[in-house]
Formats: sequence, C-alpha cells, structure tokens
Amino acid sequence: MNMQNLMAQAQKIQREITQKKEELEKMEFTGKSEWVEVVFTGAKVLKSVKIIKEGTIGEDDKEILEDMFQIAVKDAFVKITDAMSNKLGQYAGALDGLM
Repeated sequence: MNMQNLMAQAQKIQREITQKKEELEKMEFTGKSEWVEVVFTGAKVLKSVKIIKEGTIGEDDKEILEDMFQIAVKDAFVKITDAMSNKLGQYAGALDGLM
C-alpha cells in the first residue's frame, strides 16, 4: 500500500469517527433509579432531572434522594459509554492496520 492510499484511508476513517461522535453527542440517554430520572446528551450535558418517587419525600429521605440521584447519573453515563463503544469500537483496530 502506498503512502497516498494510506493517508486517504486514514482521513476517511477520521471523518467517519467524527461523524459518529457528532451523532452520539446529539442523542439523549436516560438514567434511572427508584426515585430519580435524569436525561443527558451524549456529550454528557444534563438536560433534565425528575423526581419519580410517588408520595412525599420527608426530611429523613434527603440522603436517600441524593443516593438515588447518583445512581441515576451513573446509569446514564454507563449507557453513554456503552453507546460510544458500540458506535466507535469498530475503529479501535482500524488505525493499527494503517501503521
């Protein structure tokens, strides 16, 4: 493979990766716990927070609510990471073949 073909292939892969990243950044990912639902973009920008627990939340529940918020955020971030791996994982070894 000559150097010109190699560079053209690398640039094509770079454009595809950029396009996939942009698609992911526009997607929304919902994380949930028993009491909380959060929505993030693929760029990890928080779009919304909802308390989904039925009934009232008392002063004693404050610490539990904080924990539930953390669980929901972690859930959303795991989904974002998984989506990135699924969309971009195919490119992980692509550049190895070019070098």
